[in-house]
Amino acid sequence: MTILETIKGPHDLKGLSEPDLARLPGEIREFLVNAVARTGGHLGPNLGVVELTLALHRVFDSPTDRIVWDTGHQTYVHKLLTGRQDFSKLRGKGGLSGYPSREESEHDIVENSHASTALGWADGLAKARRVRGEDGHVVAVIGDGALTGGMAWEALNNIAAAKDRPLIIVVNDNERSYAPTIGGLAHHLAALRATDGYERMLAWGKDVLQRTPVVGSTVYDALHGAKKGFKDAFAPQGLFEDLGLKYLGPIDGHDLGAVESALRGAKRFGGPVLVHCLTEKGRGYAPALDHEEDHFHSVGVMDPLTCAPLAPAAAPSWTSVFGDEMVRIGEEREDVVALTAAMLHPVGLGRFAGRFPDRVWDVGIAEQHAAVSAAGLATGGLHPVVAVYATFLNRAFDQLLMDVALHRCGVTFVLDRAGVTGTDGASHNGMWDMSILQVVPGLRIAAPRDAGQLRAQLREAVAVDDAPTLLRFPKESVGPEVPAVGRVGGMDVLHAAEVPEVLLVCVGVMASVCLRAADLLEARGIGCTVVDPRWVKPVDPALPPLAARHRLVAVVEDNSRAGGVGSAVSLALGDAEVDVPVRRFGIPEQFLAHAKRAEVLADVGLTPVEIAGRIGASLAPADRPGNGPAAPSAQGEN
Repeated sequence: MTILETIKGPHDLKGLSEPDLARLPGEIREFLVNAVARTGGHLGPNLGVVELTLALHRVFDSPTDRIVWDTGHQTYVHKLLTGRQDFSKLRGKGGLSGYPSREESEHDIVENSHASTALGWADGLAKARRVRGEDGHVVAVIGDGALTGGMAWEALNNIAAAKDRPLIIVVNDNERSYAPTIGGLAHHLAALRATDGYERMLAWGKDVLQRTPVVGSTVYDALHGAKKGFKDAFAPQGLFEDLGLKYLGPIDGHDLGAVESALRGAKRFGGPVLVHCLTEKGRGYAPALDHEEDHFHSVGVMDPLTCAPLAPAAAPSWTSVFGDEMVRIGEEREDVVALTAAMLHPVGLGRFAGRFPDRVWDVGIAEQHAAVSAAGLATGGLHPVVAVYATFLNRAFDQLLMDVALHRCGVTFVLDRAGVTGTDGASHNGMWDMSILQVVPGLRIAAPRDAGQLRAQLREAVAVDDAPTLLRFPKESVGPEVPAVGRVGGMDVLHAAEVPEVLLVCVGVMASVCLRAADLLEARGIGCTVVDPRWVKPVDPALPPLAARHRLVAVVEDNSRAGGVGSAVSLALGDAEVDVPVRRFGIPEQFLAHAKRAEVLADVGLTPVEIAGRIGASLAPADRPGNGPAAPSAQGEN
């Protein structure tokens, strides 16, 4: 039996012998590599926090002491140490979440997979303990990348003012989020990291003292408690201390004894303390360390020895199609520039950055700043393309509304991972953008159905310089081209029946689902017209008169039903006094459990069989006329 298999909870860590404790990090890393290779998941970040997580659970008493993890993809080790060692279905339906989950464990406080929020949570938890007269500590673990987010600094401003509140901030500094951390904070942390005199002195002291008989290790442990004094002599004063936070570090985050010593010192201090730990993303796994792009931030199913992917070769991704087209557009137009929020490669801007390094900016985990900076770029005569995950644009709604749209700035937002993403769970599903953004005046939203449409609509978007535009596409691979058979207004007709009764309005990638649903309905004698609006906001003026020629309109979208495209279509028909019932098929107003995208879509009824069945049931034969209205022309109407 391995040492890891004997760990059923954090209490089992406290009684480990020194030899067993020395073996445990290696066992954990071996477990992680083999387990995550079978399922896919966030490998690099977790390899980097093994000793740090062990130290946290040896020094503090979770869940009495509250440990809050920022960007919770770094909690696999935490799960292992809190009784969750079955990784066989990690991120799969019925298996462990890839993030903290209250349903899984009392040790998971915040189901946090968005960055920069842990410090605000910790501030609130610590205040609550003070008001209720409760003992115990609150610990927030935040990465250097997450510290680039404005929310983190808003929280620090409040935490620093609480001189007598026991709150510990652990900065897991591995110099990167997805990619290397950028910005002024990164330079400051680098200065603290790179104080050669300080680091050389500590390395010399450790080597000499630990070779000194009898008293050497004791003296070295004592010196760990005095590291703050050494830091003052050899390193620049930290801006954290200027804020009023006690600062301990920098500390080797892979030296378990050093991290424990620092955390115990922080625990004894009565006020807020920041413990700065230096870690290495991908630690202990050479292929991750050799992967310069992101140190295996997230991997798919692979051979753990060769790192060769084991899943079948996939078709090109939506992200790669976007990235390639951006390079082509950049070569044609010098005014097109790009911004992203700490996700240069995940959103497909890596090639653009390589080709045009002076025309792309990674602003860190700061979506709000990205939107406002884009407004400035547009006002300055450029056309910025802001590429982020759909779920993260939620943070920048006010800036999109009041800074970009109000000023009619020509900014294009590109939302990757739109709709159901699946395995990353509730927080990563991009299922709210088409609802939230319906209220933004002047904004145009495109939902491409295939790669050709993505390329075409991206070009249409960057051609607009007097209003914001937005494109959205999913995480999955691009499917086959879906040809149009005609045109009505600005909409593509994908299928036209001789005697249509149902108008199926498909949003983006739901086109193939609608076409299959139409086949099922026509097998039951119900004729369908299937249209792709292409631009789903605003509603095409040609849609109401087309709808008037049908008995039922059904809108199918991979977005929340509440306030989405279906709602906009209903409103447009009402304003045009077209009295045709509208059925809305979308994602229910709930947070979705993690599972594969196809499984989630099936669970919420977004399948051809479910859609056809519900439409067919609403058009009972007795209610249908013998002859339906004439079909729309496949050659196009205006």
